[in-house]
Amino acid sequence: MSKKINLFANLKSDFASGLVVFLVALPLCLGIALASGAPAFSGIISGVIGGIVVGYLSQSHISVSGPAAGLTAIILTAITSFGAFDVFLLSVFIAGLIQLALGFLKAGSISNYFPTNVIEGMLAGIGIIIILKQLPHAFGYDADFEGDQAFIQHDGTNTFSFFYDAINHIQLGAVVISLVSFVILIAWTKVPFLQKLKLVPGALVAVVAGIVLNEIFISSGSSLAIAKDHLVSLPVPKSFEEFKAILILPDFTAITQGNVWITGATIAVVASIETLLCIEAADRMDVQKRYTNTNVELRAQGIGNIVSSLLGGLPMTSVVVRSSANNNAGAKSKMSAIIHGVLLLISVLSIPVILNKIPLATLATVLILVGYKLAKPATVIHFWKKDKVYQFIPFIATLLLVVFIDLLWGVGIGIIISIIFVLRGNLKRAYSFKKEEYEDGDVIHIDLAQEVSFLNKAAIKLTLNEIPENSKVIINAHDTEYIAHDVLDLIREFKETRAIDENIKVKLKGFKKAYQLENTPDKDNHVSIEHYYDVAKRALVKKETVKKEI
Repeated sequence: MSKKINLFANLKSDFASGLVVFLVALPLCLGIALASGAPAFSGIISGVIGGIVVGYLSQSHISVSGPAAGLTAIILTAITSFGAFDVFLLSVFIAGLIQLALGFLKAGSISNYFPTNVIEGMLAGIGIIIILKQLPHAFGYDADFEGDQAFIQHDGTNTFSFFYDAINHIQLGAVVISLVSFVILIAWTKVPFLQKLKLVPGALVAVVAGIVLNEIFISSGSSLAIAKDHLVSLPVPKSFEEFKAILILPDFTAITQGNVWITGATIAVVASIETLLCIEAADRMDVQKRYTNTNVELRAQGIGNIVSSLLGGLPMTSVVVRSSANNNAGAKSKMSAIIHGVLLLISVLSIPVILNKIPLATLATVLILVGYKLAKPATVIHFWKKDKVYQFIPFIATLLLVVFIDLLWGVGIGIIISIIFVLRGNLKRAYSFKKEEYEDGDVIHIDLAQEVSFLNKAAIKLTLNEIPENSKVIINAHDTEYIAHDVLDLIREFKETRAIDENIKVKLKGFKKAYQLENTPDKDNHVSIEHYYDVAKRALVKKETVKKEI
C-alpha cells in the first residue's frame, strides 16, 4: 500500500542529517573519481544526481546514492580500454537503460532472499573497513584515496601494511585536529544540551573547528599546520569556459562497439546488486521499519545513471557508508538525501575555496564513528548467542570475506552458506504458507507450516505488507518446528511497529517461548512505554501534516 509522503514533514532533522551526509560525501565523490581515472568533477556530478534525482524518485527513506568504490576497478579498466571518457559515458548510459528495464521486469524482488545475518555481516564488515581505512587519514597519512574499500590496494600494499606505514608517517597537526573532532562528535551524542541542537550537527561543528584550528596553525607558522595535500581538494573553475568543459556528453557514435555494451551490462549488474544489498541494509537500519519497493529503486537508479552520463558523471549505486551516516545523523525521510545533493551542487559552485580548507583528518573522524556503529562488538555477541550454526557462521563468514576479499564475494558466499544450512534442515520437511481471502474488517488467518526458512521471507513480507489498517490478524505456529530468525524479526517488527501505527490487532498462537513473541494476557500487541510514546509522537506529526495538506 503506497502512502503519500510529505517531504517537508521532518525538515529540521532531515536538513541536519543531509548536511552531515554532504560533508561525508564530498571527499568520497572526489576520491572515487580520481581512483577511477575520471575527471574529479565527474564524482561530484554523480553525487548531485544521486542525491537529487535518485533521492526524489526512490522510495527509500534512509539510503543515499552516489559514486561507489565497488565500481572503481570496472571504471578504470573501461576508461583505459576505450581511451576516451566520453565513450565510457555511453556505457553508463546503456547501464542506466538496463537498470530501468530490470526495474520494470521486477528483478528487484531478489533482495527479499538476502538473509538478515548476511546483511548484518556485510554491514559489520564495511564498518571494520571504514575504521581501518580512515585511521591513516586521521593520522595525516593520505597516500590512499578516500573511499577505498579493497584489502589489496592499487599500489600492491594491503590494509594492514598501509596502516603500519601510517603509524610511521604521523602528522601531529592532523592528530590534534582528529582528537578535537572526536571530542566534539562524542559530546554531541552525550551532552543533553548539545543533543537538542538539531539544526547544528556535531559533524559540522567538528569541520568548522578543524578549519579554524588549521588556519591558526598556518597563520602562526606552527609545525602543526596541515599542508594542502592533506585537505579536501576540489577543482575550482576560473572561468565560465572551464566550467562548461566539466559537462561532457556521451559519444553516441560508439554505439555499435560491442565492448561498450559489455561494459554497460557489467556496470548495470554490479551496480544493481550493490544497490539491492544497500537497500536491504538501509531498511534494516530504519527505526520505523519501512520497506522499500526495490523495483522502484532499480528504476530510480537507472534514471539516475542515464542523467549522470548525459552530464559527464560517474555511474552510481546506493551506498552503505553514506546511508549509514544518514541514519546515524537522524534522517527521517528521503528529503535528507535530496538536501545532501542540493548542498553538493550549491557548495561546489559557490564556496569551493572554503571547502578546500577542510582537513581530511576531521572527515576521517566522522567516518570512523560511523564505522564503529556498524561494527559494534555487541552485534557479534548478539549473533553468537542467537544461533551458533544457522546465524553466527554465515554472519562471521560474510564479515570476514567482505573485509578481506570483496563485498559481492562476501555476500554471495554468505548466502550460499545460509542456503546449505537451510537445505540441510529442510531435507525432510516441506514448507506451506496460506492465508484466507479477506475484506476490510474480517479476521485474517496466517498459518505457518512445519518449517519456515529465510527463503519464505518474501512471501510472508508481502502478505504482512498487504494487510489493511484496522484489521485483526491471527498468526498460528502450532504446527511449526523451526522458524528462521529473519521471519521472526519480520513478525516482531510488524507486531511492534506497523500493527500499532495502523491499529492492526495481532494475535500470535503456538510460538515457542524462546521466540519471545507470545502475547501477554492483557494485550495482543505488547511493547514498551517508550515505544507507545514514540508512536504517539509520529501519529501527532502525521495528523499535523494532514491538516497542512488540507
